[in-house]
This record gives sequence, C-alpha cells and structure tokens, in this order.
Amino acid sequence: MPVFSQPAWADYALLDSGGAEKLERFGSFTLRRPDPQALWRKRLPDAEWRAADLRFKRESDRGGRWEGKAPKEWEVGYGQARFLLRPTPFKHIGLFPEQAANWEWVEQRRMALAGAVFSPQRADPGSAPERSSEPPRLLNLFGYTGAASVLAAQAGWAVTHVDASRTSIRWAADNARASGLDEQAVRWICDDAATFAAREVRRRRDYHGILLDPPHYGRGPKGEKWQFEDAIAPLLESCRKLLADGPSFLLLSTYAIGYSPLAFDNMLADFGPGKIESGELALPEGDGSRLLPCGFCARYVREA
Repeated sequence: MPVFSQPAWADYALLDSGGAEKLERFGSFTLRRPDPQALWRKRLPDAEWRAADLRFKRESDRGGRWEGKAPKEWEVGYGQARFLLRPTPFKHIGLFPEQAANWEWVEQRRMALAGAVFSPQRADPGSAPERSSEPPRLLNLFGYTGAASVLAAQAGWAVTHVDASRTSIRWAADNARASGLDEQAVRWICDDAATFAAREVRRRRDYHGILLDPPHYGRGPKGEKWQFEDAIAPLLESCRKLLADGPSFLLLSTYAIGYSPLAFDNMLADFGPGKIESGELALPEGDGSRLLPCGFCARYVREA
C-alpha cells in the first residue's frame, strides 16, 4: 500500500514518537501531544521530552489542557503561506502537518492543468450567460482552518471553503489575511458539508477539484448529524455530480475511522474512468527511518 509522506518543511519536524505520544517542532516551539498510533518505544532521552515548550494533558474523552510557556498564538510558514497556530482544549493547534503531502499533490494537479481552458460554472436555468473562461474551481469540504484553501488560492484556484464551525471559518480567514490574500480570494461558507454539496448539485454547479477531510462524527451549524459510515456514500454521490467534465480530481482523507483504503477505492470507482490511488498519510520522524501513520487517503484523477 502506498505511503504519502509529509515533504520536507523548514517550520515543522516530528522529532520523536512512542509511548502513545509524539514530540513535534512547529516553528520555534516544541509540542508534546498524545498519539494513539505511536505504540513503540521513544528514541530520544526523557530530558528532551520534558523540555517541550507545551505539553497536552488529557483530562477526559472531551479534552484536556496545555501546560508550558509557549504563546497562545504563533505563526509558521509553508511556501508563501502563513498559518496561525492556537492550542485548543482538544490537543489540536489548527494545522495537520501530514496534510502537506496532499497540499503538494494538489499543487501538482494545478501544474498538470496549466494551459487548460476551463468552462464557466454550469448556469442556473434561466440565468444570464457567464464569462467564457475562468480559473479552475476547487471545493474544500470540511475545510477546517483553511491551510489547503489558502495554498490553493495562492496557486490560482477559485476556492470555495466549507466548514460547519464559525470559529474555524474565522481562523481560516485569519490565515488567508496572514498569507497576504485579498478578502475576496476565497469564498467562505459556514454550512453542513453534505447539505451544501446537495444544494450545489441542485444549482448545477461544478468543480475541477474537490477536497474531503471528514471526521468520524460531527454536527452541522443547525444540528445536522454527520456519521461517516452513514453519510459518506451520499456525499460522494453529490461530489460525483459536482465534478466537472474533463480534467478534474477528488481527494478524500480520513483519520481514526477503521475502514480500509480498499473501501475508498471501491467508492471512487463509481466516479467512472480515471486513475485511483489510495494509501496512508504519514509523518517522517527524525532521519525518516520511522514513519508515524496519520490516516488514510484516496485520490481520484480524471484526465479528460
């Protein structure tokens, strides 16, 4: 099974892992966090782990607290983008570094589309004609704090970013501003992903790229329930209808859901002729001789 490993990144490093924890560097600060995948022994001395600037202490299955001296917010860079990190009570900080493998892949897809002529959005019945050509359109569902959206907008995509959390939307917009993007560079939508996708199908919209990074369980802004095993197939059907004719792609990544990448292969095969690859996202530790698994990823590409 392929492994999609995080590429080299000056502002991030997985320093060590083991004992159900990971030790990471984000910019100038080191963080010590739980990670249930790290079942092996640690390699670095205990003193280096104790020296972490921040350590997450789990208090219940609902979250915990951070201990240490790092600020409440700081920036890291990735290419021309700047991301604001903010430790939360759920051990997250607003950035998933394993997704850098997918950011690079989306950039490769953009380069592969260079020189292509993109048709305008499918118009609503009875609407006025739209302009004859547009930049390629990217739909980022479950967009969280917007790292993929910011990088795609910088690369020339017309990005629609959807997330059910207003806090995440505001955080994503802060990242866009920190990265020097115009206020109108990304279309920000606070909505339930499945509801929005179904609505876009009715509007006869289409996209040249679709990103999906759904949780196992979640709630929409109006209390809509998301349960992966029940909702993923209908959502992918909506995405199949939203994917533009001609060169286009869909990327699905997941974490801690208990399904095989083969299941994703089978679901994406319903999209029709195209290239499908699936595997694991991973973070290389230290010299890269050990990888920390970080979830599954499946990619569908339609060349024409």
